[in-house]
Amino acid sequence: MNVSLLLIITLVGFGLGYKYYGGFMSKLFGEDDNNITPAIQYEDGVDYVPTKPLVVFSHQFASIAGAGPIVGPTTAMLYGYMPVWMWVLFGAIFIGAVHDYTALFVSMREKGKSVAEVSYHTMGKGGFILFISFTIVMIVLVTSAFLGLTATSLTSLVPLENMNIASGETMLKTVMVDGVEMAKIGGIASTSVIIISMCAPFIGFLLYKKKLNPLIAAAIAIILCVVSVMIGVANPLMLQPKTWMIILTFYVILAAGIPVWVVLQPRDFTNSFMLYGGIAMLMLGILGGGFGGMTMSSPAFNVAGGTKIAGAIWPFLFITVACGAISGFHSLVSGGTVSKQAMKESQAKTIGYGAMLLEGILAVVVIITVSSGISFDTYMNIVYPAKGASNPILAFSLSMGGMLHHGIGLPIAFGTVFGILMVEGFVITTLDTAVRLNRYLFEELWGVIFKEVPALLKNFWFNSALSAGLMFYLGYTNAYTVIWPIFGSANQLLAALVLITVSVWLASRGKKFSFTMIPAVFMMVTTLMALWTLLTTRYLPKANYPLSLTAILLMALSVGVIYLAVKKISEAKKKADTDIKA
Repeated sequence: MNVSLLLIITLVGFGLGYKYYGGFMSKLFGEDDNNITPAIQYEDGVDYVPTKPLVVFSHQFASIAGAGPIVGPTTAMLYGYMPVWMWVLFGAIFIGAVHDYTALFVSMREKGKSVAEVSYHTMGKGGFILFISFTIVMIVLVTSAFLGLTATSLTSLVPLENMNIASGETMLKTVMVDGVEMAKIGGIASTSVIIISMCAPFIGFLLYKKKLNPLIAAAIAIILCVVSVMIGVANPLMLQPKTWMIILTFYVILAAGIPVWVVLQPRDFTNSFMLYGGIAMLMLGILGGGFGGMTMSSPAFNVAGGTKIAGAIWPFLFITVACGAISGFHSLVSGGTVSKQAMKESQAKTIGYGAMLLEGILAVVVIITVSSGISFDTYMNIVYPAKGASNPILAFSLSMGGMLHHGIGLPIAFGTVFGILMVEGFVITTLDTAVRLNRYLFEELWGVIFKEVPALLKNFWFNSALSAGLMFYLGYTNAYTVIWPIFGSANQLLAALVLITVSVWLASRGKKFSFTMIPAVFMMVTTLMALWTLLTTRYLPKANYPLSLTAILLMALSVGVIYLAVKKISEAKKKADTDIKA
């Protein structure tokens, strides 16, 4: 199949979905810019910060489009590119974008409260405790998985021969490993990430204190990205994976405790341009390769092979692609930080529905790139190696190098370096955003559990350290490949719980809710099946008791939320019938 065909179909489908399905939800929810948003009503300069649309969209996109839409599709390509593409196409339009939009809008209407807090008003105190406990466990899993991925990719080495480079013909710094000359690709990303993070407060100062025009700030951010890469090429920083885990843990504790304008928003703003640039280059490469007759080199379907290694295509494909089609984590960003920054209700469609579709485009671009940028054998050796650690980020980076080389004639090394840079900033962005969100959730939980919350539990440094400490423990003691399936299950299950909560919210107001409840049921059945399979075939037989307990806890919490939701929807229907008769 021609590489450009899937991209063209996707762009048309997403355009129609945004206009018609997104428009349908805008009318149903009754977007009204005359309503004062939480960002303006409760402005405090720390969490509630009215933010220009370009900046808040960049924050939303950078936070949700971390490693997920790259790692998930890359890993799932084991089943063949067609099943992965079809799930992203239809999932993003009818499930993922619906989830993101509704979570953001409901949070905005509920004074910037998280979806967990919304569940308090829709399903009572019991529903809130169940929901928030589930969410905390899910965030610990996502941060643990991404912590391991980050540490692995920041230490990535690539043989020069894989980039068609002879010894002595490159400006990349190299090292000899078992007689093979390897380029320090991960070290370039390490240096770039450090420089961008250190400069983030300066960008934040210009944007929020000096009120600099966002377009001028964007130009400065782009220059900063370029300079950081140039310094990284000349001075790649190489550390051990475990060392990176420790450094990143202390970093996210700091980032989760200080005002969002100091690090979180400006880092997202700066990094987003690297991701935008990467998507644009890959789309040009795909279109250029397509016009040149480039075709997919990976199998369209490899269901039997995928099943043998990763498990049955249902449910495991749907939890492996944990972003790109739908992701519960997105609701935590929408209802945790973005709903406290958006200045108009009409921005909910652009930010919620639109950013999810853009992430879907990224996932499709990744699918096409990995399917054609490297051979399937190379893919298998990197992502599912017989020995050594799986490194899907490296597989994507090499694929990007191959795609840009064949599509628009750029050197393979350029695309490979840009690919790993494109991912790295956003993995760390996801880490500090997620730990900050968990800090919020712990603070909310203590407020419900205790009549008088102890001073220690009110301290945001304590809650940040608690979130990061749990992340470090699971990430340090479990490999990424072990955590990812249960993270994917928890992530998709959270999405189902969010859609159920939104359905109860709509039902209580006499509005239609089938468009949220149907996808909720599908995701609920799929993820519970995945969790049960993981528990009985992997965790218990291998005596992995921490993850066994986590799987049991996730299933129990979700069943409790389902029970309360069904009860509340039934009560809402009875009330509506009584009102009609009256």
